[in-house]
Amino acid sequence: MDIIKVSGTSRTSAVAGAIAGVFRENKRAEVQAIGAGAVNQAIKALVLARGYLAEDGYDVICAPEFADVEIDDKVRTAIKLVVEERIPAA
Repeated sequence: MDIIKVSGTSRTSAVAGAIAGVFRENKRAEVQAIGAGAVNQAIKALVLARGYLAEDGYDVICAPEFADVEIDDKVRTAIKLVVEERIPAA
C-alpha cells in the first residue's frame, strides 16, 4: 500500500479522493505530511474523505503518529495519519 504524501499546496479534494480510494481498496490508508501547511491540507482532506466514505457506509477514524522520513540525506519528522474503519464497541 502506498503512502499518500501531502504538501502545503496539495488540493484537498484530490487528496480526499486518494484517501477514499486507497481505503476502499485496502480498508486502510496512510497519509504523510511535513510542515504546518501540509498537515492543514491533510486534515481538511481527511474530513472530506470521511464524508465520501460515510456515503458508502464506512465509519472511519484517524490515528496520528510521528514518522521519521529521510529527505536529501536529512531526517525530518512527519505526521502520519493512519485511517482505519471504526470498530463498534461490543
